[in-house]
Amino acid sequence: MAAYLCPPAVIHGKHAVRTSQIVDEVRGRHPNSAWAPRIDGIAASTGIETRGWMLPLEAAVAPGSGSGLPAAGIGPAREALAGDGFTEQDVDRVITALEAIPAPQTVQERTAPAWSAVQSYGERAARGALQIAGLDAANVDCLITSHSTTPALPGLDVSLANRLPLRSDVLLLPATQWACIAGTRSLALAADLVAADPDRVVLVVIAEALSTTYQPADDTLESLIVRLLFADTAVAALVTGRPRPESVLRLDAAWHHTLPGTQDLHRLETREDGTHFVMDRRGPRAVQETVTAMWEWLRLRYQDDPGSWHPDVLLAHPGGTRVLEYMEETMPDGWPSGLLRHSRDSYTSGNRGGAAVFDIMRRAYDAGQKAGSRAVLYAAAPGLTATALEGEWL
Repeated sequence: MAAYLCPPAVIHGKHAVRTSQIVDEVRGRHPNSAWAPRIDGIAASTGIETRGWMLPLEAAVAPGSGSGLPAAGIGPAREALAGDGFTEQDVDRVITALEAIPAPQTVQERTAPAWSAVQSYGERAARGALQIAGLDAANVDCLITSHSTTPALPGLDVSLANRLPLRSDVLLLPATQWACIAGTRSLALAADLVAADPDRVVLVVIAEALSTTYQPADDTLESLIVRLLFADTAVAALVTGRPRPESVLRLDAAWHHTLPGTQDLHRLETREDGTHFVMDRRGPRAVQETVTAMWEWLRLRYQDDPGSWHPDVLLAHPGGTRVLEYMEETMPDGWPSGLLRHSRDSYTSGNRGGAAVFDIMRRAYDAGQKAGSRAVLYAAAPGLTATALEGEWL
């Protein structure tokens, strides 16, 4: 396989949103919800005090430009009320009251500003990655992009091809629906591309505005957890087929796994007021099955040396700390503790979705991961599907 990765550029959302702000907003909007008495404990259990968003909290909770009047407009509303026996004076009062009721934001009102931010953040991450790798946009032969929460056509790939700009013959590979596995799966694809042509240079850019799933009207416990967890981040990195002075990680092998019958456990739904992330409480247990399968892949890969081989760092994004705990509990006997320290550190400022593994990798790099360290990268995503890679720190 032998693909070489330069240190990633990581751009965090510039708007710091405190957990206490979210708790106050949700409590004020849903004071009588079944989980309201437990909201402080639920928030504390996430371990997140602040997360970065590309747009401020006020943008997510602001009312839309419309009103409580039916979409058909004032005329049909007046006719309907008059037909039900309302007097003209009563009709006027009802229409005035309906006009004063703010409507929720539409899909366009929620998505358009976030899509603009995703493009801007993605460009910044891409330029940062090029600078880190000592390369120019003209050196890029292929661009892989992912942005699951801001659907657009053309997508981030075409946007960056124009913004950077890239050569007209660059291969553009958008992977919008990869979600949380965007980090690992994009690297696996990049590794296949450079294996076919070692002189190829692949730029990977992932920009996720997960805060667009913050839906003020939702009053389910799952919606509360979504509001508390997600952060916005853009990341980018260069992958080459030959080592460069800037290379920090060599990727040696990749593994993919899809769990049948789990496609409804986690999903995005587009409704009138925007994108909703729907979670099923069975999700973490299903993700654990992909972890077990990954352990088996590593066992078979190193079955000739089971007693002495182990990773020195595990860059894992399984969707939450509950599965991180499961990973620690089920690691093979004899593996050292602390392999997930950078993964845990990343979660303290939010779930970054597809950008998470690159953020975790950057933390390991900044902490001075030693050359020769064995690394395993793992992520799971809605589907349920997972991708892992194994390699060596340079």
